[in-house]
Amino acid sequence: MRQRVSSLREQFLSELKLTGKGKDVEDLKVKYLGKKGPVQELMLHLREAPAPDRPALGKEINALKEEIAALCEKALSGFSQLERAQQFAEEAIDISLPGRKRYLGRKHPISQMLDEILFIFAGMGFSIQEGPIIDTDYYNFEGLNFPKDHPARDMQDTFYLSSTHLLRTHTSSTELRMMEAYPPPLRIVIPGKCFRNETISSRSHVFFHQVEGMYIDKNVSFADLFATMQEFFNKLFGKSIQTRFRPSYFPFVEPGLEVDISCTSCDAKGCRLCKHTGWLEVVGAGMLHPTVLKNGGIDPQVYSGYAWGFGIERLAMLRYGIKDIRSFTESDLFFLSQF
Repeated sequence: MRQRVSSLREQFLSELKLTGKGKDVEDLKVKYLGKKGPVQELMLHLREAPAPDRPALGKEINALKEEIAALCEKALSGFSQLERAQQFAEEAIDISLPGRKRYLGRKHPISQMLDEILFIFAGMGFSIQEGPIIDTDYYNFEGLNFPKDHPARDMQDTFYLSSTHLLRTHTSSTELRMMEAYPPPLRIVIPGKCFRNETISSRSHVFFHQVEGMYIDKNVSFADLFATMQEFFNKLFGKSIQTRFRPSYFPFVEPGLEVDISCTSCDAKGCRLCKHTGWLEVVGAGMLHPTVLKNGGIDPQVYSGYAWGFGIERLAMLRYGIKDIRSFTESDLFFLSQF
């Protein structure tokens, strides 16, 4: 047994000399002092030795165990210092080199566009209001005069969370809330995110940003709506923009219309963006339906009003010539850094 202890010590010292890095030493320590290592094996065979010799042999085995542990720690310490010195040498910083430029963060192009739009409307006397993203079927559809069988109420278009609650499909859902909360005159814009269960493509997405506008007062007419739209687009594009109004249908306005502007890409001469018509469809609008005014607690015999809504992504794509709406949500730093 003493011969085996001595032989094991010599074998360990021989292998220790061959180590070249801290990892080798750690592996060697596990090899000799692990649960299945030779030192533990000696302890298991100790019971085979004569009873009188066991105490002395046990001390020798423990001494070997402590010696191996101490030598390993010493070797590890030495390698650690060498490896640290080598790391410092490799990671040395040349203070004569110019510093790396740190780029500041910036607002997302949709946020930039929204800020500009709200700034224009605030300067025109509109207050900025917000509504809940999760809303009831009443505020999103029923209260806005959507018939029960209207296609927009179908599950294919709307994300329903329950039989009564849904993700709003337009910021128009906040109109009734504003009518209930404040008496006329009301002049507000409502920005926010909207959701529709549509196929994602270059021109549509399951979520988008919209700005809703509403003005209610005595003797509000189409002329007020036309003037507001004309003034807004002139300020947004920084030049005189020709507008065109076409009849259209929206359940919550009567009569309804769509607002077109002259193509900003080709100056109304005709291009791919405007499909060679010279016009771009940008806004849905109209005079508030009397039923909607009643649902909001406002007497349609005394007050009238108009409402309109448009998508922020749509205007941003027109202004910057962006062809794919998905670019706004893909976190492409090359794309975002241009704004």
